[in-house]
Amino acid sequence: MIRGMRDVIVAANWKMHTTPADAGELARSIASRTRVPGVLRVICPPFVSLVAVAAALTELDADVGIGAQNVHHELQGAYTGEVSAAMLAGLATWVIIGHSERRRDAGETDELIGKKLGRAVEAGLRPILCVGEQLQQRETGQQSEVVQRQLRGALGNLEPARLVAAALVIAYEPVWAIGTGLTASGADAAAMAGVIRETLGELGFPDGGEGIPVLYGGSVTSAAIGEFMAEPSIDGALVGGASLKPDEMAGIVARAGVTAAARGSTE
Repeated sequence: MIRGMRDVIVAANWKMHTTPADAGELARSIASRTRVPGVLRVICPPFVSLVAVAAALTELDADVGIGAQNVHHELQGAYTGEVSAAMLAGLATWVIIGHSERRRDAGETDELIGKKLGRAVEAGLRPILCVGEQLQQRETGQQSEVVQRQLRGALGNLEPARLVAAALVIAYEPVWAIGTGLTASGADAAAMAGVIRETLGELGFPDGGEGIPVLYGGSVTSAAIGEFMAEPSIDGALVGGASLKPDEMAGIVARAGVTAAARGSTE
């Protein structure tokens, strides 16, 4: 698959924001203001707001995917407070796996993330697998090694063909550039996208991983997104805080649409 055929995706990660009472209206506002050809839009609300968001988007007849922010690695059992892939059936079609905050706050390991990924694929959910390095790792030049290790740990026990069929997406999160005041450059993101696809190729993905979309996920804003979308190896964004602001989402998706249109014209 050539890069022009990769999906251009903007995924909104609302994190622990919104309630069922206000999530629907926010989803409607974002969906109505981000209708841009060639861009796949995904909204990932908290578990408790999945139904409200789904209902709001159905009423609007909006072509927006709905994603969960996490999934458990077991099908069922004595796991208080957890949500399995089967429970998400009918509520979501996408799922974020291995977000840096889950790795940090819940101690999720690459092995555990790989199990979650397998469950998501079995359930027919489209996974967004997050990888990325901490500040100390970046400062000591370990960023490539860290991301390679994360990818091998999460993907090593899964068949590449299954992951390609599940339309796997990778989100590169430079953790050091999230909420710290530090910023990554488009060149930084492109270099890491190259590392990601090189590693996917080593793991047996067809075409050296060129068919797998790579999103940028480091404090994305409408003002900054252009630098990242200008990189041919970057296929969209995983948006955090800015995804709660319809104006910001409108600007981000509009810029992603420029990339989608340019790629379409070269196919």
